[in-house]
Parts: sequence; C-alpha cells; structure tokens
Amino acid sequence: MKKRFVALAGAATAMVAAPVVANAAAADRSAAPVEGEQALGGSILIAVLAVAAVVAGIIIIADDNPSSP
Repeated sequence: MKKRFVALAGAATAMVAAPVVANAAAADRSAAPVEGEQALGGSILIAVLAVAAVVAGIIIIADDNPSSP
C-alpha cells in the first residue's frame, strides 16, 4: 500500500513540475533581430483594402432603395 502512495505522489509531483520546467526553458529564448522589414509586419495595401471593405459595407447597408418592388 505504501508503494502505491509513493507512486501516486511521484505522479502528482511530475504533473505539477512539468509546466514549471517547460516555462523556465521557454524563458531563455530571445527573438531574432529584424533587418530590412518592419518589426510589426503587414502591409499598407492590406490596411487600404480593409478600409475600402468597411466603407463598401457601410454604403451597402445604408442603401435607402428597397430591394423588393
């Protein structure tokens, strides 16, 4: 019976310690420097297209003409 409790305690300790050890290992990583590109990425074209889509959606929704006669 005592071996069972020791095994259970070992399993519980492993379950608690695993995320802590994984988090500590991830803390040592650092980002690579960005050269020649924007740090945030993306494009001005995507922003312009998004604004155009929002404006088109507003115009379509605000259309006062009834769709049925």
